[in-house]
Amino acid sequence: MNAYRAVTRHDLLALPLEVAPLLLGARLTTVVAGETVVLRLTEVEAYHGLGTGDRADPGSHARSGPTRRNATMWGEPGHLYVYLSHGIHSCVNVVCGPDGVAGGILLRAGEVLEGVEIATRRRVERRGVVRTLRDLARGPGRLGDAVGLRHPVHDGIDVVGGEPLAGAVASLELLVDPLGEVAAGPRVGVAGVAGTSAFPWRFWIPGDPTVSPFRWGRGAEEAGRTFR
Repeated sequence: MNAYRAVTRHDLLALPLEVAPLLLGARLTTVVAGETVVLRLTEVEAYHGLGTGDRADPGSHARSGPTRRNATMWGEPGHLYVYLSHGIHSCVNVVCGPDGVAGGILLRAGEVLEGVEIATRRRVERRGVVRTLRDLARGPGRLGDAVGLRHPVHDGIDVVGGEPLAGAVASLELLVDPLGEVAAGPRVGVAGVAGTSAFPWRFWIPGDPTVSPFRWGRGAEEAGRTFR
């Protein structure tokens, strides 16, 4: 049996690229309107803001500095940056790095351990039929639906302190012994060079069926030929 411990702010003080692999196998628990869902994380992606790390990350929402949209990314580690993608998908990120240094880890996919009926109902209400349990939280939009966190009301919710926000609480538990085998590669669907092997900032559990399939972002495949 895997042993878990509650995440601390200190665990998340390093930059996202360093923290991201440690989130694989971790458990995210949300209680929204009294309904609990527990998710085991199987796929994540790191993103750095302006001035974070040793090079600019053109795929990050914080690449040009602080804005109203990305304000949570610049704040205290341990909060969740919940943003809206394509006008419909609420996507969830764990904020990392020191306060004032922007960084986030996108939670791309996971396995629902508890609350399968709740997660399925949420997915059906928002997107229609759920084909298989594997697909319940396979992809960041589906994951956001499954755990019940919505933009903008849950943006900034704290997984360390556990204070309620808009009728929800969230917590994160790390594996006591991190996984020994982790795969890494280009981020999924990210445009241009940020979605190529120049940024192998996507991490996943090899062979896990809930990991989402890779697809190139706009112009990324062409840009990737430059870096081979």
